[in-house]
Amino acid sequence: MAQLFAGTSGWAYPSWKPAFYPAKLAQAKFLQYYSTQLNAVEVNFTFRQLLKETTAQKWIADTPAGFRLSAKAHQVITHIKRLKKTEDFVPRFLSTVQPIAQAGKLGPLLFQLPPNMKADSALLEEFLAMLPRGVPSAFEFRHTSWFSDATFELLRTNNRALCVAETEERTTPDVVTADFAYYRYRKPTYTPEERRAMVGRIREHLGEGRDVFAYFKHEETPEGALYAVEVLKEVR
Repeated sequence: MAQLFAGTSGWAYPSWKPAFYPAKLAQAKFLQYYSTQLNAVEVNFTFRQLLKETTAQKWIADTPAGFRLSAKAHQVITHIKRLKKTEDFVPRFLSTVQPIAQAGKLGPLLFQLPPNMKADSALLEEFLAMLPRGVPSAFEFRHTSWFSDATFELLRTNNRALCVAETEERTTPDVVTADFAYYRYRKPTYTPEERRAMVGRIREHLGEGRDVFAYFKHEETPEGALYAVEVLKEVR
């Protein structure tokens, strides 16, 4: 049965006390508590640093069965090499998240491209061909030139999700390109009407047999985490 995995893009925020975390909870226990309220998290840490085995094992130990950790692809892949000649670095990055995959807790990887990186179908096709098929992945394009049938068809052919990212400046077309859906809700606040619309769209995906990964913005305020809890409860 298809499932909603909801959370935020990070969890290590003392300022989420006491609205989300208990006032006296030690920061070392944040993820453990977080995973009692939500069933997924998007890890941005992996964008700047390669994950250490000890850190991966701690995250695995701190979360229950069924929890998912999505990891943002390292900046060397997306921002420095910009998808070109990454055949050496991609396996290195994938090896760091392998323990999470082996534990059955790895969510889709997020490949977030730079805002100034324009569409290049040949480059994307080459990169997708090199990415192992068994690694669920979502792509967040931040230049509007990517939003085309050519891009969507390439993703669809490779079963890679178009990350539907919603910010105050830009909204990605809500196009299905994989057997799962991936949303990044980046606005600081959402009205009750907007949250009801989210729930409706998520239910459509679930009804069609697609898992949904939905991550709210991680800010110093706990609103994103509270929205995620609300949406998860509503859909369940």
